[in-house]
Amino acid sequence: MAEGCCDLESNFYRGNRETLYETLADGTLLVLFSGRELRKTADEYYLFYANRNFVYMTGIDRKECVLVAEKRDGKVHEMIFVLEPDMLAERWTGTRLKDHEVRQISGVEDVRYTRQFEPYLTALMKQGWYSTVALDLYKHDPTDPDTEAFNFAARLRQNYPHLAIANCLPQIRKQRTIKQPCEIEAMREAVKITRAGIEAMMKTSRPGMYEYEYRAEFLYALAQRGVMEPAFPPIISAGSNNFCIHYFDYHGMAKDGDMILNDVGARYDFVMNDVSRAFPCNGKFSEQQRLLYTCAYNTSEYMFGIIKPGMPMADVDRIIREYNFRQLQAIGLCDRIEDVGKYMWHGGAHHIGFDTHDVVDLTMAIEPGMVFCVDVGIYHEEWGIGFRLEDNCLVTTDGCENLTASIPRTIAEIESIMNR
Repeated sequence: MAEGCCDLESNFYRGNRETLYETLADGTLLVLFSGRELRKTADEYYLFYANRNFVYMTGIDRKECVLVAEKRDGKVHEMIFVLEPDMLAERWTGTRLKDHEVRQISGVEDVRYTRQFEPYLTALMKQGWYSTVALDLYKHDPTDPDTEAFNFAARLRQNYPHLAIANCLPQIRKQRTIKQPCEIEAMREAVKITRAGIEAMMKTSRPGMYEYEYRAEFLYALAQRGVMEPAFPPIISAGSNNFCIHYFDYHGMAKDGDMILNDVGARYDFVMNDVSRAFPCNGKFSEQQRLLYTCAYNTSEYMFGIIKPGMPMADVDRIIREYNFRQLQAIGLCDRIEDVGKYMWHGGAHHIGFDTHDVVDLTMAIEPGMVFCVDVGIYHEEWGIGFRLEDNCLVTTDGCENLTASIPRTIAEIESIMNR
């Protein structure tokens, strides 16, 4: 199914909203924004990317939309504001969602137009029914530019100082932490597509191939399966470029004996995955490559054998480092645990879902339905070998499942597919 089709049906989004509404106090007005496109230069804009919390609640990924819910006397009335039809604008940038399409996707029956939002708010405030406005006040870093929610909060404080501003982000994080069955099924579909992209790179790999050619193979495999945009910009590097963890230049050329690092993912129906594989560009692991890859593989296998509900999330990263240290110690690279930082440069786990680094409640212990990456990276600059082995872990009732185990990951599997 092509990206944008709706396996995550309106019941999913309606259920997400209802769970959020239950946490709101009476007299609360909830307002969530999809966001606005960012100007690139002159009259050109960057491609729009909707706020993921808005998408999680509505299934709508269009710009300048607003979800509003009024909770009063224990009842909730919800509405969604979207851009109205505009023949001239649509001639330039494509058709806008019709009212019936918004209802079908989101399950919100009351559909209005964005230009009506401010007059609606002014009229509502005159009635004096609401004492609190709940907003998604998320910033990854305090220095990030203010989002539409922050700007809206500032206007409210100035114009309606009697209102309390509540942050609904903690509740949304909590909901997004545990994946629902339909999300997990979408992720399984994303894994199939990612596998096709990684195998395409493996099958065409050869010394002298440029990083941008590997990238083209991956993106073409996704496009053949209806995915126009990957989960995140592919990280694909060769040789010494592997030592830049998030590398996006793509101009390096793979030399005979180089390892190809790829950290990639597809998305299906808004749900993403994140997978790292490494392979020698010539299709045959050298002895040093084999030694290091085996350390990472053994560590990954160990983690998938012990992760289970009840573990503190922080233990995943800690145990990866400790177990991988023992692997590196066994081949003579580390004497003390303090030495492992020379070869392990980043954390070993992060949640995935509607975001590649999913916005979740990081205080929770591991529970069934969580999905996060088990990411084992080894970077040996003296040997010129840097890579990571990253898989997606679904926590079950009594253990876990490697959702990405079907993507070639053993040395034998990788060499077999590269030498067919």
